[in-house]
Amino acid sequence: MKKYLCKCGYVYDPAEGDPDGGIAPGTPFEDIPDDWVCPLCGATKEDFELEE
Repeated sequence: MKKYLCKCGYVYDPAEGDPDGGIAPGTPFEDIPDDWVCPLCGATKEDFELEE
């Protein structure tokens, strides 16, 4: 699965999800609710970029 990088350096890994943020492991980035924010800096999904 594709990983996404926040401007603060946090990497969203779908295999891990964000359990503290209510995102189950195995959840693709595209399926995360639009109101989810980076657990480190509070950035929105729009601030994330596909990790190359």
